[in-house]
Amino acid sequence: MFAALNARQRKFQMIMVAHGAHVEKFQEVLDLANQLGVPVKTADRKELDAMAHGHTHGGMIALAGPKPRLNGEQVVQLVEELRKPAMLLLIEGVEDARNLGFTLRSAEALGAHAVLIKKHLWDLDATEIARPASGAYERLPLAQIDTIEPLVKLKRMKVRLFGCIAGARRTIYDVNLKQSCILAIGGEKRGLSGAVREICDRFVTIPAVAEGASLSLSHAACIGMGEAMRQRLGGGAAPEGQDGGMVEQVEG
Repeated sequence: MFAALNARQRKFQMIMVAHGAHVEKFQEVLDLANQLGVPVKTADRKELDAMAHGHTHGGMIALAGPKPRLNGEQVVQLVEELRKPAMLLLIEGVEDARNLGFTLRSAEALGAHAVLIKKHLWDLDATEIARPASGAYERLPLAQIDTIEPLVKLKRMKVRLFGCIAGARRTIYDVNLKQSCILAIGGEKRGLSGAVREICDRFVTIPAVAEGASLSLSHAACIGMGEAMRQRLGGGAAPEGQDGGMVEQVEG
């Protein structure tokens, strides 16, 4: 809850604290709520149980609007305003809310500037996403995209689109992730959509030791973003002449 208040993105109506709860546990949240002018009310624990998502509220819940989503144009604006090469994560095909939450947590920790999510994924339970995200769900810019048009606009701005798929010739260690880029990761069942594949600048893969082995979306995203961070912190990357320029041909 502190992360949601501190992010200042949601509209809070009220914070409810159970009668008899150890208020000192919530002092940081209550102080921030007071600072932001969010009213605090005490209520019977049964009332909180009835309102909460399950019974793990710990004695406090908040009534708040949904986290706002960026649209495609706002993502383009975000990238335009960055003073460093953009690193964006595009997610397709994730079906588990907790898996998405862990992915967002890793994305924030590894320096992603925003996560782009297909429209249908917003049907997942927001609470189940937020819990494993450990605050990243509140802080990290999340963009809902319905078409590939925002991706095309970003490509025109020299943001390269790398599609992570099995069997690609190049690995994530062979391409230059220091430049502005989007790392596109698909789910375990369907992978990346055909529409996204068609506009990728490169296909890349994460090499595995065991034949036929595969990674979950959250782990693949973590490894890919970790390599981007490593390169940006001074690690090696593909020579500029080899993979630094924009190309239209996709190599798979």
